[in-house]
Amino acid sequence: MLDILLPTLIFAALALAALGAWRRVRLWRRGRASKVAFLRGLAAMPRRYLVDLHHVVARDKVMANTHVATAGGFVAALGLAVIVHGLGLAEGMLGWLLLAASATMFAGSLFVVRRRRNPPARLSKGPWMRLPKSLMAFSLGIFVVTLPAVGVLPSGFSQGVGGWLVALLLAGVVAWGLAELVVGMTWGGPMKHAFAGALHLAFHRRPERFADTQHGGYPSTGLKALDLDDTEAPLGVGQPTDFTWNQLLGFDACVQCGRCEAVCPAFAAGQPLNPKKLIQDMVVGMAGGSDAGYAGSPYPSQGLEDRPVGEHQGSPHGPIVAPASTKDGKALVDAETLWSCTTCRACVEECPMMIEHVDAIVDMRRHLTLEDGATPGKGAEVIDNLIATDNPGGFDPGGRLNWAADLELPLMADVERAEVLLWLGDGVFDMRNQRTLRALVKVLRAAGVDFAVLGNEERDSGDVARRLGDEATFQSLARRNIATLSQYRFECIVTCDPHSFHVLKNEYGAFYPPGQESSYPVWHHSTFINQLIESGRLRLAPGQASRVTYHDPCYLGRYNGEYEAPRAVLKALGVELVEMQRSGYRSRCCGGGGGAPITDVPGKQRIPDMRMGDVRETQAEQVVVGCPQCTAMFEGVVPPTGDEEVAVKDIAEMVAVALDTTPAATLAPRDASTPQATEEVMS
Repeated sequence: MLDILLPTLIFAALALAALGAWRRVRLWRRGRASKVAFLRGLAAMPRRYLVDLHHVVARDKVMANTHVATAGGFVAALGLAVIVHGLGLAEGMLGWLLLAASATMFAGSLFVVRRRRNPPARLSKGPWMRLPKSLMAFSLGIFVVTLPAVGVLPSGFSQGVGGWLVALLLAGVVAWGLAELVVGMTWGGPMKHAFAGALHLAFHRRPERFADTQHGGYPSTGLKALDLDDTEAPLGVGQPTDFTWNQLLGFDACVQCGRCEAVCPAFAAGQPLNPKKLIQDMVVGMAGGSDAGYAGSPYPSQGLEDRPVGEHQGSPHGPIVAPASTKDGKALVDAETLWSCTTCRACVEECPMMIEHVDAIVDMRRHLTLEDGATPGKGAEVIDNLIATDNPGGFDPGGRLNWAADLELPLMADVERAEVLLWLGDGVFDMRNQRTLRALVKVLRAAGVDFAVLGNEERDSGDVARRLGDEATFQSLARRNIATLSQYRFECIVTCDPHSFHVLKNEYGAFYPPGQESSYPVWHHSTFINQLIESGRLRLAPGQASRVTYHDPCYLGRYNGEYEAPRAVLKALGVELVEMQRSGYRSRCCGGGGGAPITDVPGKQRIPDMRMGDVRETQAEQVVVGCPQCTAMFEGVVPPTGDEEVAVKDIAEMVAVALDTTPAATLAPRDASTPQATEEVMS
């Protein structure tokens, strides 16, 4: 009997899965066109799955091993089941291999069962709670029905009334597993991520994210540019179908593991953002309906009070954010959800399915800003200032160098050529950051670096405009800055602002005229200072014994992969470095990125307060930073009653204090092999 039932069940499940796949693809294709290399993407998919994706999964060793056993066992068991039971080819080792694959899958499913008995709050419940049982049903059922094929059980064991009942029971168990794991893979359910995820990796919106890592680089993090000359294309994303088709595919790949939720600073602060919920809302909008079936954590704060689960709804061609004129105000998400994001990329860094949450959020912000003119808080004022004065504070652009009147900084307009172009950023208008800039100038001069500044020719980099969704103002600033840079000759750009560093390095490239692409490197000042120390151009006096902790700026760390250089500088200073529990790629955001201080969405607590709590846990005397935004956010924190205030120091300030002013003639000669030339410093 099983000889008839099993092939029928297997091929029926595959046929239904194929029908579901066709239906799912039609949903994705509602999105805008996007060019992808289909064959190259499919060929690259196995490596992206087994290496790039699993590199993220492997951060949790237990779950990584569970995933290998369960997912690997399932793929092997399903393929072999089609051959052994569907086609009746059990000769040789095929049957034994199927037993091994199903046993491996069963062992992995036991760990999934254990995980689901007391799941972390970040995991979605609902349909996901039945997944372990389905995994066990499929693996155990396939294992038992394969035993006769290898001669462990007699081939006629299912004969007679009792045998028929056993055969029907086993077929039912296998059917249960096939329905959940194969049919549900394309029709919707906990296994949907397996089908959508594989195609998402093949047709990812950022294929360069994988290419960079293959060539030893850092994954692509720069935002995609809008073609403002294309009158047919929407300005940002106002409805689900405004996303590209492979973005919609990426949303469907979400496994609802909640890793993004667990690391999101806005979610932790009680602001109305949960990255996992946001992605699921986009899936709802793609197909149409409401979020009543969502079984994970809702949006905090306003999400709980005003928009509980079940009251967010939308359609492929309906608005993602309800217009202000709408009476009930119901749509897929609230505007405050999008404006809560600090664009720190912690969610993207942790996502095992490589989903680009920040890209989607900025795309939706672009629509709110460019189409609806609905930038909240002081956002509209900041954008107006950028347009009128080229800086977000609205300061007189002619006063960019007032803070440095006594420093006699060389201007590129005068020298026309320099080793280093020092990009000052809009910290020039902030008294606190002026101290950092003065320290950096002191360090560069102590190392004998030939540098110059643009002075009043420098404009805002455009970072904050772009994150607030004003792509037009960003592109205008970028093109004007590029035109200025092209007039001069320098070997590299150095800046103490990671946000300017990021856009100059990773986002300006799209706006250079053809044939005039950028040929100079851009360095964060911590990296450049470390190069100066390693090359012997900068001497530091030993003996700084303070206990410090270092905060990784999001736009230096997660966006650009620079974690080691600042720590190497601190090591050279001789300080005692104590790491926070959340550091490196898991560093908690200071709350200063993405225009968050400007939009100022309320929550239950402030993000910088949480981060300074992390600092105090280390009992450090100072927190060392490398970003003007981080400095401003941390120095705005009022310490709890009875606690001493922790000093906030930029890494340039630390180095400036430690400069060795001993005359060179009294120092021991350096090793002749120490590189001295500028070219070696730049390498």
